[in-house]
Amino acid sequence: MTKIAAVLKPESHDEKLDIGLDDAYLSDMAGSLSGILAATYRLTIKSQIYHWNVVGPLFKPLHELTEEHYTALFSAADVIAERIRALGHLAPAKFGEVASFAPKAAEVDHTTAADMIADLIADHRAAVKSMRKAAEKAGEVGDVVTEDMLTARLTFHEKALWMLRAIATS
Repeated sequence: MTKIAAVLKPESHDEKLDIGLDDAYLSDMAGSLSGILAATYRLTIKSQIYHWNVVGPLFKPLHELTEEHYTALFSAADVIAERIRALGHLAPAKFGEVASFAPKAAEVDHTTAADMIADLIADHRAAVKSMRKAAEKAGEVGDVVTEDMLTARLTFHEKALWMLRAIATS
């Protein structure tokens, strides 16, 4: 490892947090939030790619909505990562799978606006399910900060689902 890499390598703190939540929960929730963070990035990337490439009669509403979504999702990623850090764990430092988050160029070239909407709906639904499960777990142990953050995220995703379904309705 180079000297620069050693300096830049993130390290977790060894001290016990002692914030009223046990270590097993903190580790489990950090893992759940890391998955939610990855899903957030996936949706950010897809939303932006679809924003750039949508065509047809749904262009304007989908173009505008996906811009709102990828902007909000990018901001949410920071909030989620910071919560992982507050729970005493490192935010994921390598996203080697990032290339797999984005649809392939050939797929986008032949994807209709309706297909883009259906794909985004599927990802938002999956995000809602994992966030709801994590929020319930947080609520059970009294981790109100994580529960509150996830409630805000759920509010965004459920509204996104409503809007995407409304655009897709003929």
